[in-house]
Amino acid sequence: MSLTNKILRYSIYPLSILYGAGVFFRNKLFDAGILKSKSYDVPVICVGNITVGGTGKTPHSEYIIRLLSSKYRVAVLSRGYKRKSKGFVLADSASTPETIGDEPYQIHKKFADITVAVDADRRNGIENLMALPSPPEVIILDDAFQHRYVKPGYNILLTDYYRPLYKDHLMPTGRLREPASGKKRADCIIVSKCPSDISEPEMQEIKDRLNAEDNQDVYFTTLGYGTPVNIFTGESKEFAKDTEILLVTGIAYPKPLEEYIATKWKLKESIHYNDHHEFSERDSAEIKEYYSKISNKEKAVFVTEKDAVKLRNLRDLDSLRDKIYYIPLEIVFLQNKGNKFNSNTSDYVAENQRNC
Repeated sequence: MSLTNKILRYSIYPLSILYGAGVFFRNKLFDAGILKSKSYDVPVICVGNITVGGTGKTPHSEYIIRLLSSKYRVAVLSRGYKRKSKGFVLADSASTPETIGDEPYQIHKKFADITVAVDADRRNGIENLMALPSPPEVIILDDAFQHRYVKPGYNILLTDYYRPLYKDHLMPTGRLREPASGKKRADCIIVSKCPSDISEPEMQEIKDRLNAEDNQDVYFTTLGYGTPVNIFTGESKEFAKDTEILLVTGIAYPKPLEEYIATKWKLKESIHYNDHHEFSERDSAEIKEYYSKISNKEKAVFVTEKDAVKLRNLRDLDSLRDKIYYIPLEIVFLQNKGNKFNSNTSDYVAENQRNC
């Protein structure tokens, strides 16, 4: 860290103390029952984090959807970050990233047999879902760890391998939304985005530093990457190793994807926009300009699946219609612990279905 950044960090540290005091007091009000957390008869699974920025919540939510949707009516409820609508919105054939948010839209398009809805007020969202003619049998809350007015039955906390919560600081000095002690509310902790070759001693060191409770399972996951898919046609394509790639991302932390691409192809250039970036015609021009500067005959533009749902709506990119691909993601549990996670999650849902 540069001297300037260190000075800036120390100068705003008092703000972090004030912010932390406010969050600590709020949590104590919930812990004491002065502010009320509401439980529901329907199984509610929360996939969340303590830090600002991507920890892989959406891929992990999709993993749980695949695990449960063949047995139960599944609904996903999200805030719908950066959407232009208000209140409760149920996804349908007319939905767009603007009306429900990019990540809920991605889930809606991928999983036709589940219900997707958005509402900043998770209580109101759950109650609207349960009022549907065919109410869900399990609800997955995407990014609701701090939304304590709802008490999930199963709380899954994610922390990024590259930015573990024990190395971070409270906002605005760092990225923590609340003190790291908030992790005690989790039923399990997942260290996401790990290198696939992470060693056992390093995993043990991370577990030690997380200092999980005795009743909390700690899992390690890595990202598995599939065959690139054209964002316009949906067709998959294998690329030769000497293909030069322009990577375009609007996610919080593109490093793992950059590292993967560099091992498979030739990463020529990487354009990184802010997380949940709203792509514009100016961005289209920038992408085309960078692409035109790649002299290699074999070349392509790779994007994330989340960004693909917005980029495909830009008419200015029609000239690159056969050149832009997203790389599908899947979650892979390390240490052969996927079965344990699946069993614990499925058992929670089954037991609470019987209670219903």
